[in-house]
Amino acid sequence: MNDFPNDISRHVWAAKYRYANDDRKEQTIADTWRRVASALAAVEQSDRAGWESRFFGILRNFAFLPGGRIQAGAGTPRNVTLFNCFVMGAIEDSISGIFRALQESAVTMQQGGGIGCDFSTLRPRGTRAKGAGAIASGPVSFMDIWDAMCGAMLSTGARRGAMMATLRCDHPDIEEFITAKQDPARLRRFNLSVLVTDAFMAAARADEDWPLVFPAMELEGEGETAIRRWSGATAPIACRVVRHIRARELWELVLHMTYDCAEPGVLFIDRINQFDNLWYREPISATNPCGEVPLPPYGACDLGSLNLTRFVSAPFTSQGRFDLAALAEAAKVAVRLLDNVIDASRFPLPRQAESARGSRRLGLGITGLADALVMLGLPYGGERALAVAAEVMRTICHAAYRASIALAKEKGAFPYFERDKYLQGAFIRGLPEDIRVEIAKHGVRNSHLLAIAPTGTISLLAGNVSSGIEPVFAEVYARKVLAEDGGATEFSLTDYALELWRASTGAAIGLPKNFVTARDLSVRAHLEMQAALQRFVDNSISKTINAPADCSFAEFREIYDLAYDRGLKGCTTFRPNPVTGALLTTAVALEKAPHCCALEREPD
Repeated sequence: MNDFPNDISRHVWAAKYRYANDDRKEQTIADTWRRVASALAAVEQSDRAGWESRFFGILRNFAFLPGGRIQAGAGTPRNVTLFNCFVMGAIEDSISGIFRALQESAVTMQQGGGIGCDFSTLRPRGTRAKGAGAIASGPVSFMDIWDAMCGAMLSTGARRGAMMATLRCDHPDIEEFITAKQDPARLRRFNLSVLVTDAFMAAARADEDWPLVFPAMELEGEGETAIRRWSGATAPIACRVVRHIRARELWELVLHMTYDCAEPGVLFIDRINQFDNLWYREPISATNPCGEVPLPPYGACDLGSLNLTRFVSAPFTSQGRFDLAALAEAAKVAVRLLDNVIDASRFPLPRQAESARGSRRLGLGITGLADALVMLGLPYGGERALAVAAEVMRTICHAAYRASIALAKEKGAFPYFERDKYLQGAFIRGLPEDIRVEIAKHGVRNSHLLAIAPTGTISLLAGNVSSGIEPVFAEVYARKVLAEDGGATEFSLTDYALELWRASTGAAIGLPKNFVTARDLSVRAHLEMQAALQRFVDNSISKTINAPADCSFAEFREIYDLAYDRGLKGCTTFRPNPVTGALLTTAVALEKAPHCCALEREPD
């Protein structure tokens, strides 16, 4: 087995995933894979040696890449979690509640988890609390405290702290939230996303008034009310209308800020809840830091990615194809591996353990898609590429559900499973009939199974394969990567598929057929790829739609309309701008780029 494809692969392993102490030091990546495989096979009640061998088989040669926390923590005595990210509980609107939530966030980050927080439960700036009469400073002011905490917790080392903050589109402080990152020094450890409802989109398109509201029970005085399904509430409640704004003006503010500062992102929250497999028991109002896993309070994401470059037969030839049978088999083994993570992991908080074990939610995804398409001679975003990518994701989706049903037969369905309600879920109704019949008979081990993460760092580990479902960034470029001491080391990188083509053909110059990079693509090509895969992903997809610096605002605006109309659960864009700069050009750009857009953007 070739231990490392290149120098950056070795560097990432040594800085982030290699286990070493005074008594034990892993010498090769194979040592790391054996440690992980052994630790997760130990969960099995029988045939542990057989499962360890199967787990090692998909890990070797970087065919399957578990989330970074799994690689770094499984089989070690470290007091860390194996889950990359969490969504925290609802923040109670009181000083004690706020700082209790801050403490829970700090504990979670200290043990290795990134976090998502919905700040919509905090009273708007300048309002009085019912009873106490204290004047609120607003949710954005408390986000500054979370940001400072994150900086203090993770001020050194090879990992970047990552947090997601969300706020409802009808919260009275929504404009302050949207514009917070006009100051390039503020909230740099946060991604920001607006929770956009269907009602808001309809109001914006019709240019109607939009009421900004907050739960009436929390505010002094009387006034106009509206019924809303509010964050932290189990049923619709009466909310006080604080003021009105034109919906279209608010939507334009979101778009202008994103155009200028790359944030906030947008989460189409009604669609997220509509397609949630656990629609019958969990309200969702936040995601993990990069957006690929919408989660309920105290939910966790258990991530891993199949490296598609390892499933291409006869690359760069007319016989090139995906080995879908091998891909399906690897997906089945990966589901079992990730399911075992739930039982092998520590959890920072008891309620996180309860949520993870109750739903047994997984996030199996892909990486290296763009490079695999290059190996097949297919241009990213072309009709044939979209069809092939969809077939790949369909194969993984159906294999994963069948594997989870088999696990349910063997080990039992997830505790929150309610057969009739689960089968009514919008995503489940779209699965093949034979899968739905088997779920009805035997249940399913995991409430959710698919998510496509950004995979920035683990893709470097695999030899600089293209990240997640993103297009190839560039043929050759310089990249600064965080080191163990918190500094940065610069590498000159060649795209994996290009390097493989040169090695196989002996060509020192030139490019493979239909080799395209992000700068060659229209924004629609990005969006169509995300849309092609979303229907086979029960969680969500982390995808940044790159727009050129000279993209007009009118063209940029259309991205979000298309994203909503094409059924996406969210939309994140990046256009080079004075606040964040351009990606992967300088050390300053790496430090200033938001997590949602930088290639090194998962907290592992």
